[in-house]
Amino acid sequence: MTEMDREDERSLVAALRAADAAAFDDVYDAYRGRVFAFLLRMCRSRPVAEDLLNETWLRLVRHARMLRDDTRIGPWLFTVARNLYWSHRRASLVEEAYAPELLGLWPSTQAWASPFDLAAAEELERRVELALSMLQPQHREALLLVVHEGLTPGEAAAVCGIKPDAMRQRLSRARAALAERLSLPDGRSANPRYGT
Repeated sequence: MTEMDREDERSLVAALRAADAAAFDDVYDAYRGRVFAFLLRMCRSRPVAEDLLNETWLRLVRHARMLRDDTRIGPWLFTVARNLYWSHRRASLVEEAYAPELLGLWPSTQAWASPFDLAAAEELERRVELALSMLQPQHREALLLVVHEGLTPGEAAAVCGIKPDAMRQRLSRARAALAERLSLPDGRSANPRYGT
């Protein structure tokens, strides 16, 4: 997707603040696929990604009147989606820690075959998807936000709630981990520090 013109974005924010239904439709059309792809790659579960995506849109509806005039819509949506992902992840960890007897009822978590793996015709694309899915979540989100979504490292740092220098360091480590995984025949890391 091409970057939205800054004046158009300001007009769209003003329309969102005025609860203009057409503005919500425009934002939905522009960002739904991108935010869903981000969540799907982070969660590695389509139903969870769909739930988090729906909650992201509900947050936009609830908070639209409070948006600042200079709000960047894309980074705002990715911040909300990212925060929802991490909240879900923390809740899942607590659930697993306090209800181990129920884990046998859950389907086992296996490596997912993403829509991108199924659609990709080239071996390199499949290997990149696999290697990316096996990175630590912090590394995966850094690469997705900067490389795939085109956010600047400063914008990605704001989305993640960290300083730009920390994001640059995280990106460097993420790129190294991804390169290591891609250098191996099956995309898996021989170095456990890069594992999920």
